[in-house]
Amino acid sequence: MRRLLLAVVALVAVLAPASSASAAPFHPTGEYAQFNYCPLGISTLNSCFRAETSSGFIKMGNKTVPIKNPVILQGGLEYDTLEETLPLIAAQDGNTLTKSAQPVPGGLTGIVAPSWWPQLLKDLFNETINNGFTGVTATMELAGPASAVKINSFAVFTQTGTALSMPVKVKLSNPFLGSNCYIGSNSNPIKLNLTSGTTSPPPPNTPITGSGGSFDQNEALTILTITNSKLVDNAFAAPGANGCGGILFSWAVDPFVNSIVGVPSAAGTNTAVLENSRVELSDPAAVRASE
Repeated sequence: MRRLLLAVVALVAVLAPASSASAAPFHPTGEYAQFNYCPLGISTLNSCFRAETSSGFIKMGNKTVPIKNPVILQGGLEYDTLEETLPLIAAQDGNTLTKSAQPVPGGLTGIVAPSWWPQLLKDLFNETINNGFTGVTATMELAGPASAVKINSFAVFTQTGTALSMPVKVKLSNPFLGSNCYIGSNSNPIKLNLTSGTTSPPPPNTPITGSGGSFDQNEALTILTITNSKLVDNAFAAPGANGCGGILFSWAVDPFVNSIVGVPSAAGTNTAVLENSRVELSDPAAVRASE
């Protein structure tokens, strides 16, 4: 561990602050190509950041949604040492958290419209089901600015404390649910505090343990890479649904979605696991020079 930390400190020493530049798109190449959304125009930028998660799951209430499509969190960091917890600088073009839709197992298959709904709403629901539109996807979105995301790269290595905290909301998409159906909101988000160590959840959840993964760096010491890390949190609460069914019918559809998903759900009954993650930090000067 001591050799690992010395290597991290050595990398930090070669990360020089980036000079100011315009907000025009950037096109890095070679081993830096994945940092194409790094906010190189920010004068105080000290590191490009990118984290890609390819598996894991989010469980809220009685629904578990596996991560089938990669989720990417990216942007930049400004720091003196990696031991700090830092706010994320928004990615170029605002593409900070990719909107990767995940299929919800079961969707609306086998679900019957509540008897207390007005006939018009029941007809709309039945028409959707009869036309075969039963699939539902869940997409995690930031519930606030990029600066609300807090990152501590050092905590990933040491497996202590919170490595990644961020407020999120989950969009549920289906023709019947409409275009604005969410669990959580900017004003009442799902607050994830993910660790590579061991969680301390309230009951009935029991502690689970993540992993710091393995550490590597490129020959030029301009890219630090953490692979196969596992971040976990099972101590967060999940709020109820809002906006489902549109303005006219959200009063009826929101409770319907809540009954299907099992939300609101208290802290200690939900779990987030981000596995097979690849975290990369790079020198902005090297990224810019590769264009």
